[in-house]
Amino acid sequence: MTNDTLGDQVLQIPLSDRWRIYHRLQELTINCSCHTDGSLRVQVNNLLEAVLIRSTVMQLLGSRHELVDWLERCWRDEQ
Repeated sequence: MTNDTLGDQVLQIPLSDRWRIYHRLQELTINCSCHTDGSLRVQVNNLLEAVLIRSTVMQLLGSRHELVDWLERCWRDEQ
């Protein structure tokens, strides 16, 4: 890591969801690892990866209401 990083961001994610997120990020070829303490570490190298990570977490952890709001905002912004 370089000195211009934003630092660690910590989210509390249930263990079963952590593995699902980990496997999806692996499919997207995003550098991540699960540690023996149960934590999931994800390296964000660019804006595209940040968007993909956010999207993955939202899809797996967001409530239906949050997902509908997010989608409606996207549609509004496109018009």
